[in-house]
Amino acid sequence: MREQFLTSCKRIVIKIGSSLVASPKGGLRLDRIERLAKELGALQSQNLEIVIVSSGAIVAGISHLALDSYPHELPLQQASAAVGQSRLMRAYETAFEATHHKIAQILLTHQDLADRRRFLNARHTLTTLLQLKVIPIINENDTVAIDEIRFGDNDTLAGQVAHVVDADLLVILSDVDGLYTQDPHLHPSAELIPFVPVITPAIEESAGTSRTQNSRGGMITKIRAAKQAGRFGVSTLLLNGETPLALQQVLDGQKGGTLFLPQESSLTSRKQWIAFTLRPKGELRLDGGAVQALTLRGKSLLPSGIVKVTGTFMPGDPVTCATEEGKSFAQGLTNYSSETLQRILGKKTSEIRTLLGSLEYEEIIHRDNLVLTGS
Repeated sequence: MREQFLTSCKRIVIKIGSSLVASPKGGLRLDRIERLAKELGALQSQNLEIVIVSSGAIVAGISHLALDSYPHELPLQQASAAVGQSRLMRAYETAFEATHHKIAQILLTHQDLADRRRFLNARHTLTTLLQLKVIPIINENDTVAIDEIRFGDNDTLAGQVAHVVDADLLVILSDVDGLYTQDPHLHPSAELIPFVPVITPAIEESAGTSRTQNSRGGMITKIRAAKQAGRFGVSTLLLNGETPLALQQVLDGQKGGTLFLPQESSLTSRKQWIAFTLRPKGELRLDGGAVQALTLRGKSLLPSGIVKVTGTFMPGDPVTCATEEGKSFAQGLTNYSSETLQRILGKKTSEIRTLLGSLEYEEIIHRDNLVLTGS
């Protein structure tokens, strides 16, 4: 089943980790970039559609600026990214030109995908580039991103990009062979796990943290990216990018790496966007009757079922729905601001009309803008 699926993939998002293409002391690893360009260009020549999400700009900038270590201050990270991004893209441009393949640079922040119009614009641009046989190379726009609008790491960005382009497969290339039963650097007897049908809490807890300070990621971010991509119906392959031709061999049906299966989902792309791309700006605690109406009867959320409002938000913003005990179970787009909801929560329609003078919407969250997300 694993081999049959991998050999059938046509549109693939490939995330390339920082350690593969750059080091703080040595700068860009041009020989590695040239090899990856040759291998990925060959895949495109086999009529596969390739989208690259590449880290490495900050690390390349660190080397060029001769900084002593990976910067923790955001302005210094942004400065390093500004210096390193152009050098990284120049290296990719040179490498892909040698293989007669065209590339395009796209820089994104989370805000670009949180806005539905910009999300769709990004989708149209990327699919058009693929139709033109151009390989998009995507990175987070670190020079302007702040905590509120950044993805946090390129594993997360790659998972979101897989949704944007409706990918068949997300490949995360790093310096590890895949997911092991234990950290292989600490436990030589650890065994590679070739297939993960479900990402359980135990798998997430065992992932640990990053072993290096040269990136914002680590095994845990790769597991979370696979989980995120799985919500969008996209499988994820974790593979060692230091091994020549590793991806080509796996796509040809050979063994290698760890494949994470996606969840089965009947959600439309828009509802996936509401549930898994948007970041909630507030929380609505609901009574038992409202919880049942939303979860069991597919109803919209009315003011009478709300018992508590937290956060500051405006009409159209995403909010979390939770039980009175605080267990989250849904996310949706609110028709009212937090200020207005504080005035009308728990009240019936007739009382609200008297209180506000009018009632633009009867529903706080219409069922078409509501997605059940589980715990």
